[in-house]
Amino acid sequence: MLPELGWMPRLAAGLLALALVVLLVVRAARKDQREYRRFRRYRSTARRQAMMRRWLLESLIVFGGSSAVLLVLVHPVIAPLLAATQALPPVAWLRDALAGGLGAALLIGALIGVALLTLLGARSARRDGGIVMVGDIAALLPRNRPELGWGAALSVNAGVVEEALFRLALPALLVVVTGEPISAFVLAALLFGALHAYQGWVGVLATTVVGMLFTALYVVSGSIGLAMLVHALFDLRTLVVIPMAVYRVHEVPGTVLFPRPLAVRTPPAQAEGEADASAAAGAGSGA
Repeated sequence: MLPELGWMPRLAAGLLALALVVLLVVRAARKDQREYRRFRRYRSTARRQAMMRRWLLESLIVFGGSSAVLLVLVHPVIAPLLAATQALPPVAWLRDALAGGLGAALLIGALIGVALLTLLGARSARRDGGIVMVGDIAALLPRNRPELGWGAALSVNAGVVEEALFRLALPALLVVVTGEPISAFVLAALLFGALHAYQGWVGVLATTVVGMLFTALYVVSGSIGLAMLVHALFDLRTLVVIPMAVYRVHEVPGTVLFPRPLAVRTPPAQAEGEADASAAAGAGSGA
């Protein structure tokens, strides 16, 4: 079970966790949103690819570097944290229910189901002139073959470094502070969602839910590698499969310097929220 620690290690862990959270939140609130607003205005594929390359390197440094440092510091806590979480009655019951190959069968079935739904959705989207996006992520979709490569690299990188940080290292640091496993995992998942503020409030909510699902997958399966794989596949679906299946961007060569923006449809609730925000902004400007 979780090791008993004195107040000094808990204080040190709390200060380190606070510093990391403040750094990531301030970075997301200022730098990420500013860069994404600029990225949405880019038409040149050279500028878009340069920004994608920059995001990839920064993610490796910030998320990958943070997770590597934390893993060195908190590695003795990782296995006890997972064991303590799996010993909780609801989690233990779920693990027992999914034992004997049933869990693997359900996971494979879910992946096949998602693949089929993606294909059917792509067919419908081609007919209707665009796919529905949850959150402000349309600008991220690659627009030609070279951008697809960066989309794939960003997806795989996110699956590895984000799971290492938000499902493995950060919860182990937080549990030293809280002394309780569920709060540690939930706080890490909430931070994961908050860092996607550039996608708007809908994107934050959706990403938080997805983060919770990745957390559940890791805790129930006990495999961070599985969580990394599913996360990478989830992002590849968005940044590679959908642009290819719906918009045929793999047929657009890199010589097209200014590929056209991709047409998307907005969910009604999100569209109403954006319309209200625009109206409020217009009223404020008029005043």
